[in-house]
Amino acid sequence: MSDSTRRETKPPAASGVHLEAGAVVPSATAATREGPEHTAMPQAYDAILLSGFGGPEGQDDVLPFLRNVTRGRGIPDERLEEVAHHYRHFDGVSPINQQNRELLRALRAALAAEGIDLPVYWGNRNWAPYLDEALAEAAADGIRTMIAIPTSAYSSYSSCRQYREDWADALEAVGRQQGLQIDAPLKIDKVRQYFSHPGFIRPFVDGLRDALAAARAAGHADDAIEVLFSTHSIPTEDAAHSGGETFAGVDGGGYVAQHLAVAREVIAKTGPGISWQLVFQSQSGPPTQPWLEPDINDTIGALEGRTAVIVVPLGFVSDHMEVMWDLDTEARETAEEHDLWFARTPTPGIHPAFVSALVDLVRERIAGIPVERRLNETEIGPWFDVCRGGCCANPRLGFKPAIAGLQP
Repeated sequence: MSDSTRRETKPPAASGVHLEAGAVVPSATAATREGPEHTAMPQAYDAILLSGFGGPEGQDDVLPFLRNVTRGRGIPDERLEEVAHHYRHFDGVSPINQQNRELLRALRAALAAEGIDLPVYWGNRNWAPYLDEALAEAAADGIRTMIAIPTSAYSSYSSCRQYREDWADALEAVGRQQGLQIDAPLKIDKVRQYFSHPGFIRPFVDGLRDALAAARAAGHADDAIEVLFSTHSIPTEDAAHSGGETFAGVDGGGYVAQHLAVAREVIAKTGPGISWQLVFQSQSGPPTQPWLEPDINDTIGALEGRTAVIVVPLGFVSDHMEVMWDLDTEARETAEEHDLWFARTPTPGIHPAFVSALVDLVRERIAGIPVERRLNETEIGPWFDVCRGGCCANPRLGFKPAIAGLQP
């Protein structure tokens, strides 16, 4: 789509979701329509849907993009401009779209190398190319069953359920498009949350091992190094619902439990005696709304007896604005203010182990690999193929149609 015809708004919210007669899971394939936690039924797919968050690629894109991200919350442009300056500092360009283009190429190459002959379509939730554009292209190409890969590894409203809602929005939008004749509705399954897959964990292990070596080479003893595993803060109410009933009553819900499980695995493989913490960043809600803490900058400022800090962006699949600004800019500046040596390890990006993991997640579902044979490296997991009812709900926004999971 050319810049002159590119839309500035994402598809409207879905008013309903297609349900086949007797189906439990909306818009599901035969393998998942009855809603198993894990399926061992082989399923033939026509294509893969790589789903990203999206990001602006120029100064004129910034405010329309932020309006899409915050749609339905009534946030005025004046407040959005407070966030927009992060993007404007980088000429209005988020790296996330280019990161996804690189991942798209790497994933296609890895699939071909494994003999998996499936096309990969790419659509974003909040900026071009939008999800409904990707689905319209797929439908026009004769695609009817897809396996979706969200570029987010953990359970929470923003990292799982909201993807499922936006897929529902996109499916309804495609169904409304004039001139597009679809003889059967598109069906979309999703891969499991992949926080526990060894291919997701490996890039963090490699990055932390290298950073620890660099800190030691710079003269910092192990007992003077602090490792901060950082992820996006979310409202505590959302955290409590993340992961559903599995984590009912657990402080921070599945979102925190899953991050801690991965952090423990990474530290065990790199430096079991190194001090570490799980910290949070990028809080964006009103001061009256509780969000997960501690904040990364507050934590850095309060460190005692440390001469070096290593930040591991554990919650992120690739570099984007929250990594470039909140970590590479603000957290680094905070460390410098406190005379701390600073390093930030890489995100998975297109690390070969991560790309191979995504191929493996697709292979699991094509072959119907039973859960006990799936790759997993934490005490939590492998996670569900079909999200449980109410999992990762957002009580403030109320029920919204979503696919790839049990209703509601």
